[in-house]
Formats: sequence, structure tokens, C-alpha cells
Amino acid sequence: MAAARNILKFSRNAAFGVATFMLLAASAFAQTDPLPSWNDTAAKSSIVAFVEKVTKQNTTDFVPESDRIAVFDNDGTLWSEQPMYVQLAFALDRVKTMAPEHPEWKDTQPFKAVLEGDLKTLAAAGEKGLMEILMTTHSGMSSDEFLKITTDWIASARDPKFKKPYTELVYQPMIEVMQYLRNNGFKTFIVSGGGVEFMRPWTEKVYGIPPEQVIGSSIKTQFEMVGDVPTLRRLPEVNFIDDKAGKPVGINEKIGRRPIAAFGNSDGDLEMLQWTTMGGTTPRFGLIVHHTDAEREYAYDRETQFGKLDKALDAAPINGWTVVDMKADWKQIFPDK
Repeated sequence: MAAARNILKFSRNAAFGVATFMLLAASAFAQTDPLPSWNDTAAKSSIVAFVEKVTKQNTTDFVPESDRIAVFDNDGTLWSEQPMYVQLAFALDRVKTMAPEHPEWKDTQPFKAVLEGDLKTLAAAGEKGLMEILMTTHSGMSSDEFLKITTDWIASARDPKFKKPYTELVYQPMIEVMQYLRNNGFKTFIVSGGGVEFMRPWTEKVYGIPPEQVIGSSIKTQFEMVGDVPTLRRLPEVNFIDDKAGKPVGINEKIGRRPIAAFGNSDGDLEMLQWTTMGGTTPRFGLIVHHTDAEREYAYDRETQFGKLDKALDAAPINGWTVVDMKADWKQIFPDK
């Protein structure tokens, strides 16, 4: 009987030891896994393989840290862009805020459509109407005043579907990718069609990317003295559009080095992906975030108004770009808050 009790006691201790070992092993893996929000699929493997390849010294694929440049689109790549671009939501709110000073807008398109919530008429106004709204709502103030307006808005605005601040609707898997790259000597940049002064107030806090590493569209500014205060006045004129073919131009002008990794989600990123991956003697990496998860976020590609993914999706297999299936490749989408 005593021998049986000893055997049972030994078995329990052994089982406890195995369970403890497995828990410790799982914990250690979680701590060492650089991309814990990614499922163990080909997409995750391709990212890790690329980073390991370019950081392995004394090999032909090794890339010095000075050339480890990675560029990221913002809308739809780092945070949600549906049901409309966040900056467009900001512009529409600005129209409503400014409306009391402009009673003529009640009868003037496209402002009338904004005030009445008539998105069909607003869409029919096209790029010209959108540009008129952006120029009106983003100019006429100093850069410092615009900084305060955007900072206050991003802190208070809420996404209509998730009822959360937009800065909480960033993609946790992509946050991990950026940190993983930085931990391996990469310098990360945002290269977005969005307004550069709209993004810069919050990108460092949210993404760990400082203002000087944000490239975006811009309007013209003019230096002037207001009394004895030096001021940059925002003018209702386009300075630069950082979208499509403008992205490689912006990268070349602002960074001065050709990236070796590019991350996008739409046809607006096609030229940036081409510029990054086609040519050069060192390994290159391109990745497209494909929105396939209607339950946890949105599912869209070729037929959407915002973030259309058509030509770039077709070009991906030809050029060897990784296409992330959001539903299959990501364990979670947004950070835990």
C-alpha cells in the first residue's frame, strides 16, 4: 500500500513538473516571439525570414543599418480607413464647426451636402469637391493653430462603428512589425497620402514614429510676422500630393535612401512598392494588407471607394510581395485597451 501511495505521489509530482515546464516554455516563447499577434502562417514567416536574412552578418544578403529603411502607408495599413479616411472625417467635422461663420454654405455645394449628411451628393462632387473642402478646412490659420485643432480633434473624435478613438483602431500586428524592425536596426517611416501636419501630432505616441519620419501630402505655407511673433500661415493651395507616383518622389526627397521594405494596402501604394522592391542588389520586401475580415474589421478590395486594392493585388504574386489575409493571418486586429 505504501509503495502504491509513493508511486501515485511520484506520478502527481511528475505531471505537475511537466505542466510547469510546458507553461514556462510557452511563456518563454511568448516573450521571444517578435510578432505575437500573428498566426503562424506564411505571411509571418516571410517577415521574419526577411529580417533574419538582411541582419545576418558576413553573408551576401547582409544590409548595413544605415540602409535598413522601411516605409509604411498609414490609412488601411496601420489604422482603419473605413467607412472613410479619418482625415476626411476630420474635414467634415470642421465644416460643421465652421458653418456658423459661413451661412452661405447652407446653399452652396459641396458644403450643403456635408451639413445635410448627404453623402451621395458629396461623393458626386468628386475630387474637385473634396479638394475644396480640404482647402477650406485646413487653411487660413497658422501651423500652431492647426496643430491644436488636430490634436484636440483626434483626442475627442470617435469612430462611428467601434465607438472608440481613432488612435485605438490601429493594427496591433503592424505595431509589432514596426517595433520588430526597429529592434533589428531599421528606421521606420510613414509615407501616406494623408496630410503630414494632420499625422505628425500623434504618430510618435501611437506608432513610435517621430514627426521628422512622417512623409505626407501638404499645403503651402507662408512665413509672416504677426506683430512680433514669427508665424507660418497655411494657404489654400496644394504643395505636394504624397500618393501613388508621388510616394517614391516624396521618399527620394525626404529620406534620400531607397527603402528595402515597403508596407501598403491599396493601389495608392503600388508605385511605392515597385520603387522599393524592383531593382537593387540587396534583398527587398513588399507587403500588402488585404482587408478580408468583415466580422472584426472590414472586408473590401477592388470595389471600395476608400483604399481600393486592384492593380496592386494583381501585381503582388508577380513581384513576390507578401499579401496578408487579415482574417487568416492575424490573431487580433486592434490593441487590447
